[in-house]
Amino acid sequence: MDFITKKQIDLVALLQKSHCPTAGAVVLFSGEVRNHNIGKAVKHLEYEAHAGMATKMIAEILLAARNRWNLSIAYAQHRIGKVKVTESAVVVITASVHRGEAYASNRYIIDRIKHEVPIWKCEHFTDGSKEWGGNCNCHTETGDPNKHLYEFKVL
Repeated sequence: MDFITKKQIDLVALLQKSHCPTAGAVVLFSGEVRNHNIGKAVKHLEYEAHAGMATKMIAEILLAARNRWNLSIAYAQHRIGKVKVTESAVVVITASVHRGEAYASNRYIIDRIKHEVPIWKCEHFTDGSKEWGGNCNCHTETGDPNKHLYEFKVL
């Protein structure tokens, strides 16, 4: 499966493929485009990525999560291109013996993807303006662009 896609993410199909006889818990996170941000109405988002590097980094993040939590399933996919309001921009699915591991690993994966993987978004607002930005703004809290808030959370 592709970790980076231009196609609309099919959450139902991905969930159907994520059932495993060794897993008692499956967690699906869908990061969806909302209709507002920073006090403005959002028309849509547009994502760009360094696809080769992003694919490699997502694979490494998933492997780290599989090993740390002994997961049956760890999968993630991020869209690039135009993503409309209510559509999924990113999905993470984890499956494990117990729910605690499935939830913790899912949060770990999405936090690392959002903060580390070379994917950039442009928010297009209904007033015609747009704003480019990365997915990570932790430096405003940590004071260091190389330190992320999730590194300080207990996972």
